[in-house]
Amino acid sequence: MKRLLLALCCITLLAGCQKVVVEQEKTTPAPEPTELRVGTLYGPQIYFTSGQGDSGYDFEMAQRFAEYLELDLNMKPFANISDLYTALRQGEIDIIAAGLADTPARREQFRLGPPLYRVNQILVYRQGTPVPKDINHLKGEITVTTDSSFVDTLTELQKSNPDLVWNQEKDKDAEELLTMIAAGDIPYTIADSTSFDINRRFMPELREGIVLKQKQPVVWLLPPNNSDKLMSELLAFWHIEKRSGTLAHLNEKYFAHVERFDYVDTRAFIRAIDNKLPKYQATFEKYAGDIDWRKLAATAYQESHWNPNARSPTGVRGLMMLTLPTAKQVGIKNRLDPYQSIKGGAKYLNSMLERLPASIPESQRMWFALASYNIGLGHVEDARKLAQSQGLNPSAWRDVKSVLPLLQKRKYYKKTRYGYARGNEAVHYVDNIRRYYDTLVWIDNQNMLLELKKKPLQTAETIEAKTEVSQPEQP
Repeated sequence: MKRLLLALCCITLLAGCQKVVVEQEKTTPAPEPTELRVGTLYGPQIYFTSGQGDSGYDFEMAQRFAEYLELDLNMKPFANISDLYTALRQGEIDIIAAGLADTPARREQFRLGPPLYRVNQILVYRQGTPVPKDINHLKGEITVTTDSSFVDTLTELQKSNPDLVWNQEKDKDAEELLTMIAAGDIPYTIADSTSFDINRRFMPELREGIVLKQKQPVVWLLPPNNSDKLMSELLAFWHIEKRSGTLAHLNEKYFAHVERFDYVDTRAFIRAIDNKLPKYQATFEKYAGDIDWRKLAATAYQESHWNPNARSPTGVRGLMMLTLPTAKQVGIKNRLDPYQSIKGGAKYLNSMLERLPASIPESQRMWFALASYNIGLGHVEDARKLAQSQGLNPSAWRDVKSVLPLLQKRKYYKKTRYGYARGNEAVHYVDNIRRYYDTLVWIDNQNMLLELKKKPLQTAETIEAKTEVSQPEQP
């Protein structure tokens, strides 16, 4: 018995001396991402799809960020801000790029990227109604989008204005609320200043009221957890793009040309689209060449308001306001024939595009060409050299635009090759055409949406039946 106990003790001691081997679970590393998933909202300054492709400030920045990360861009539009928040929390998207402002509520829920640009929050009302002067004495409720930064602003204002009331709409975006203001369906809403400036070109009845908040940063939103690497990459990318002038370029591209507004001119242009454009649209499309026909049409409106008999004191005539030498150069015999005029104007504008230096990027060549159409390529070249002498980028429209007015000052033009030019007029000329073009694009998209709404929804059975009918008989 003693021997048995001794043997058992020895076995126990030996077992205790053995190394304990714990088999570790093999972890599979997470696969490297192949795309950047960006949640967004539709809007002219955010993300906009047209027949000419995708555009928008946030879209262009997201496209650049995806290229910086060497990933494909997957732009995913959502119906409202609440759905965007949910998608980011659940990991369906990597980042929100939707023109959203920096607010305390968003800081509590998410990580915020660096500022892209700044906006004022303004009260919007309809022309013809009393001007709102006091937030406490409004004739009706303010309607805003649910989860928007405007809710935070109103909540803060209510602390010192207890009678302030508002209504939240979950299923309508900011642009839809502006449309309701223009139609007289609601009395007040709040809009970012950039959105207001853009939309009043299409809805000239909109009016700017009280400024409720100034210079609020617009930012991107990242997940609150596990986003250190993405935030670090975003900050590095932002610094590069800011230094290279991308932010300034996009601000000029989307916002600078819409700041000036002329109610009478905007109304007249919208009427002309209905009454005059149908006569000439097919001709614009026929002769536009590589130019978007709507840019050609916008140029013609700036030149003559689509009046084929237009005449200026300097002798330019017709729909495209060609000089006699230019008409001869492009092979036009009768400047007062609107169809010949469009053909000649298109040919001349395309020649301006071809003659521009290759250093000017494709996205900005049209603005340089239009300025050349207005004051001549030589003067535009003078402005480019002047920009370069001041340390600016001669191939960036925003920089050349800033120095063009200097060609009217003797101090500057006496040193140029081509001398005096009405550079300030050229800047307004290009800005006006850009506004007209944006309006034409917006109306085209509105008409497209109306056509889609008119079409009956097809059931799966209907589609299947049509497919069967269209299939060729098998031998």
